[in-house]
Amino acid sequence: MKQRPISKVAPGWWDYSTLDSELLAEAAALTATDLQGLGRPGFTVRIFDSLEEFYCAEALEYVEAWKQSTPDSPKGICGPIGPTAQLPLVARIVNSIGLDLAGHDAHFWGMDEWVDDNGRPVGIDFPLSFAKADMEMCFNRIDRKLRMPEKNIHFPNGDLEAYSRSFDTAQCLVMQGGQGEVKHWAFNDPPKREGHYRDHPPPPSEYRKLPTRVVDLHPMTVIQNARTSGGGYIPMVPTRACTIGPVETWKSSRVSIWHPGTHDNPFGLRLTALMISKRLADTSVPMSLLAEHDDVVFSYYRGAIGTVSAEMH
Repeated sequence: MKQRPISKVAPGWWDYSTLDSELLAEAAALTATDLQGLGRPGFTVRIFDSLEEFYCAEALEYVEAWKQSTPDSPKGICGPIGPTAQLPLVARIVNSIGLDLAGHDAHFWGMDEWVDDNGRPVGIDFPLSFAKADMEMCFNRIDRKLRMPEKNIHFPNGDLEAYSRSFDTAQCLVMQGGQGEVKHWAFNDPPKREGHYRDHPPPPSEYRKLPTRVVDLHPMTVIQNARTSGGGYIPMVPTRACTIGPVETWKSSRVSIWHPGTHDNPFGLRLTALMISKRLADTSVPMSLLAEHDDVVFSYYRGAIGTVSAEMH
């Protein structure tokens, strides 16, 4: 088996810089038109021309999922923090149309949460708390008469096994997410380069067995979150987190990934689409494992696609 390169970013980890150079070059050369042509059965690529339309469409996924829920057949959506601009729109739409989330027995799952130095999920008072963001930007803005009960809002910040079992009590119609610079969804980061996987990353079949869990974060993820959420102040960003896993992801009917261009770069937006299109699942690029899911949708803001070329800034 061909020796894999050492990561240029974090030598003790696997990541996309350990992929074959020809695949990386192919991804870098893709145009926006090429991206649209990567769709195949089970993988849809959409491009939105304005951010307004982009975030409105993302918000409507929440509403459309909740409208399908009934007390006899509860349903819901799992959503990210990153992007977040859809969240106030969700509340505004629910209030405008008078969608009774309690009456529909609608559900929501938060994807992930930070873990503190003592190994505990952070509280809702933590400045970077994802649960705090969901509540303040969305659920606390929904009319109390319409809001779903607290028991239907699931966050991975307590009993992680109970959180995982909640995916069996209500159907997750859509698992919505963003894509980080290390090519993760939620905090499903690449694995460390150690033990049995020092020379080659674990096979996708092993990674897909992972449920909701506490994880160590790839250094690239820590740096990204400092950049996007903390003005670059790395000391405020934890190095561990709780995250939904592939187990819960594959219980979701659809995986919907949204690319506004704020959490990954033009190269990353191309690489994962190419790998999913070609069914190239590699655990050094966790997002590529979605090549094995039956229904994946990538939504791009056209202004974020850009080019992969030398530009001095």
